[in-house]
Amino acid sequence: MRDASGKTPIWKAIADALRMDLAEGRYRAGDRLPTEAVLAERFGVNRHTVRHGVSALVHEGLIRTRRGSGAFVAATPTDYPIGRRVRFHENLIAAGRRPEKRLLDVETRAATAGEADALNVAAGDPVCAYHGLSLADGQPIAIFQSLFPLGRLDGIADALAHTSSVTEALKAVGVSDYTRATTRLTATRATATQALHLLIAEGDPLLRSSGVNVDEAGQPVEYGRTWFAGDRVTLTLEE
Repeated sequence: MRDASGKTPIWKAIADALRMDLAEGRYRAGDRLPTEAVLAERFGVNRHTVRHGVSALVHEGLIRTRRGSGAFVAATPTDYPIGRRVRFHENLIAAGRRPEKRLLDVETRAATAGEADALNVAAGDPVCAYHGLSLADGQPIAIFQSLFPLGRLDGIADALAHTSSVTEALKAVGVSDYTRATTRLTATRATATQALHLLIAEGDPLLRSSGVNVDEAGQPVEYGRTWFAGDRVTLTLEE
């Protein structure tokens, strides 16, 4: 594309340069691009020209913009199966991604009425609440909260403090296997705190999954709620 003088428009040259940066791996999927001010300084142009060049890459699907957050390299959404056997690490490895969990908090508190109903305990009974952040290839894709009945799983809090794997923590307290009994999916918007953890803008779309896992005897051992970044995960339902 050239103008009447035969020269390549500046915005097109900027788009080409940024496209080359992506091709050479200067920025990885999920990385935030430099601000318009920084790019304008780099290319010696005004912000409007930079914005025009970035818009071309947005149109091509190479970059995504988030209001108030900036421009990010588009990441291919991670396929995440939701079925009877939901295993975070196994799911991501199967999708060709590197799984990681970061512990945010482990606390012991009283179960609310809704939590008690899900776990088949009495309201006010003690539960262990495990809060964490799930990442794929270093990029945050979800925040989660898992609740465990302490009366049924003595020692689960200590187990979770020593491993990021819920499966391994449950094995440590005698639960050798578990399956998903119920799953509910809803759409919601990111709160300010959720947006901070997921590196998105407040109000961005999230997919919320809530479900109950049961042991081999059918007793609830975990009530989990997960908020997935809407543009980073594709949830698939499996039998």
